[in-house]
Amino acid sequence: MMVDGVLEGDPDVWITHPSKIEQGEAGSICFLGNPKYEDYLYQSRASAVLVSKAFVPREKISPTLIRVEDVYLTVGKLLHLFNGQDEFTERIDPSAVIDADARIEHPVIIGPHSIVSAGCSVGKGCRIHGQVYLGPDVTIGERVILYPGVKIYHGCVIGDDCTLHSNVVIGSDGFGFSKDEKGEYQKIPQLGNVEIGNKVEIGANTTIDRGTMGSTKIGNGCKLDNLIQIAHNVTLGDNTVIAAQAGIAGSSHIGANCQIGGQV
Repeated sequence: MMVDGVLEGDPDVWITHPSKIEQGEAGSICFLGNPKYEDYLYQSRASAVLVSKAFVPREKISPTLIRVEDVYLTVGKLLHLFNGQDEFTERIDPSAVIDADARIEHPVIIGPHSIVSAGCSVGKGCRIHGQVYLGPDVTIGERVILYPGVKIYHGCVIGDDCTLHSNVVIGSDGFGFSKDEKGEYQKIPQLGNVEIGNKVEIGANTTIDRGTMGSTKIGNGCKLDNLIQIAHNVTLGDNTVIAAQAGIAGSSHIGANCQIGGQV
């Protein structure tokens, strides 16, 4: 089976779509991952339910059960199948502006009014939606998804298999100012960049500042929620996850496999 599970019930059950367990209906598949939702299972009209292999029901159950080792991991696999992105066929909108000095590995999708500046490198399999801006000398890996309104400033690097949601800004200036003898703030040039590893996902309206010197670095596999601010010269270790509205001060170092909650 696609989910490597053990089936209990009707082997010919027909499934057309996923649903929440409290909203199950004929043709849907839902899941029980949290025991507090167990009561919904006994009333569910779903055709099938994913449960753990250790689950022992208290009452009779109508839906077909599919027992799996890890319910949440299996749900992720199923949702990828139902998501079914359209077949990848190269499309470059006529309104896109691509500099003659940019390097594009085909096939790619580039949407309306997007800009690919001089010196940019875009890997094969990328999906660049409308109104995306790639500044000079930006490097984009393979199979990257950039949703509408993403802005990536000059010299920044995005790894393979990354997803950046709408209005993400990568490489804006770090907040660097110094008072002069008149008590006026003078800007400190921000000469570094941002380097993002592979398989990173960044939520909408999150901003990551470029380094003053050197790089702001986001490790492989990091997952960032919406509305996060990461300041200049921060380093995030691999597979760290950060929830919404968190702020990371400049030059902070956060290790691998950390979990940071909202508004930290």
